[in-house]
Amino acid sequence: MFSAVFTDRSHAGQELADALEWRGGFDGAVIVALPRGGVPVGFEVARRLDAPLDVIVVRKLGTPGHEELAMGAVASGDIVVRNEGVISASGVDDETFETIATHKRNEVRDRDRLFRGNREPLAVKGKTVVVVDDGIATGSTIRAALRALRQLGPKRIVVAVPVAPPDTVSALLDLADDVLCLHTPTPFMAVGSWYRDFTQVPDNEVRRLLAT
Repeated sequence: MFSAVFTDRSHAGQELADALEWRGGFDGAVIVALPRGGVPVGFEVARRLDAPLDVIVVRKLGTPGHEELAMGAVASGDIVVRNEGVISASGVDDETFETIATHKRNEVRDRDRLFRGNREPLAVKGKTVVVVDDGIATGSTIRAALRALRQLGPKRIVVAVPVAPPDTVSALLDLADDVLCLHTPTPFMAVGSWYRDFTQVPDNEVRRLLAT
């Protein structure tokens, strides 16, 4: 049997903020959360570290006929990440890739406008970026976000999450400079298993927290 570790996402964010504050080295950092669930967590971290909060919207690009296999991703800022190995092995031509990427790019732009309004994305070049989510299962989405952020030239990328499987945390170290995870339970079950309240975060709450 297992029991919830966190009351809700705000509580998880406060615990994560404690750990980051104790570790130190985050002066001038930018907090980037994965919407929607990562935003309440990131909000608490940003408030404690007195850092700005932004979001990165990511959409994976599924391989035609094998959508669960990611041949790349599109992220906020019109960033396109290509997984050349998958593209080559699957025989996907450039036209097909671009057609799928354009569709997903439009999705990302719509979500960016919904969450951020007319505000420009925060500049991360030369800065420490703390990437926050409410938890990680397989890590495929956050890996896509890390690849996208790396293209923007940050000085350092730190992943900070309340809960994740230990093997996923280890695997992220090939993309992030550091990973801070408060709990790495085995068996993992699912992210929501470790929260008493894991209610879906509404879009208007994301907008409110970002505006705040």
